[in-house]
Amino acid sequence: MGWRGKIHEIIYEADTPLGKGFDIMLFVLIIISVILVMLESVGHIDKRFHDQLLIMEWIITIFFSVEYIARIISIRKPLKYIFSFYGIIDFISTIPLYVSLFVTGTQVLLAVRVLRLLRVFRILKLVQFIGEASQLGRAIRASRAKIAVFIYFVLIMSVIMGSVMYMVEGADAGFTSIPRSVYWAIVTLTTVGYGDIAPQTPLGQLIATIIMIMGYGVIAVPTGIVTTELAKDKHGKADVHVNTQACHTCSAEGHRDDAIHCYNCGSNL
Repeated sequence: MGWRGKIHEIIYEADTPLGKGFDIMLFVLIIISVILVMLESVGHIDKRFHDQLLIMEWIITIFFSVEYIARIISIRKPLKYIFSFYGIIDFISTIPLYVSLFVTGTQVLLAVRVLRLLRVFRILKLVQFIGEASQLGRAIRASRAKIAVFIYFVLIMSVIMGSVMYMVEGADAGFTSIPRSVYWAIVTLTTVGYGDIAPQTPLGQLIATIIMIMGYGVIAVPTGIVTTELAKDKHGKADVHVNTQACHTCSAEGHRDDAIHCYNCGSNL
């Protein structure tokens, strides 16, 4: 195994001691980085420790920059990683501090580094649940037509109920226009209930009560649709265990234990 293969094994895989140690260190640095950004937004803390916070942010940013470059040079097809989901997240989480040298205030975008915590699946050996995540994704895709129809129905109901409330309550109760009334209907139907607008008349309160009760159905219906598709997808399928082995060519992860070729690009593992 050459030096590129060794780097690949350390930064892309979590089944080896070095790979697991690297991922744990990466996990800790991401947490520290997000905490630093949060502390910097607190006025009195930033005023007192601004220089120290900035130095620590630069140290972590340089580490992430080196890691990003190492990820690129350790695979045969760098563009596969660069334009992958994780590759884009890694890039976006690295550049804000550099951009802040030219555009003031962009360092707050460092908070996007929290997205890198998605790698916790590999760090905590939870990769076996990738199959379940894929199953959920398939169920959602299979349900998209039904969910779209349902959302369309909810929007129509919101417009109708909002228009009715505009006529019943009027501007004195805060329903100053149909769009604002539709906003109230959506907030009420989804059981959010900000309370910035509230019906004052008995008829308006009766309508609001009906919408609130309907809101429970709004929550339940999409869940039922997806659950049905999950049941269809799972029926007759055996559980498959996958590991953290990453492809040297395209960096795809989540291969079966008995796999000898990458499921994404077909390269030998």
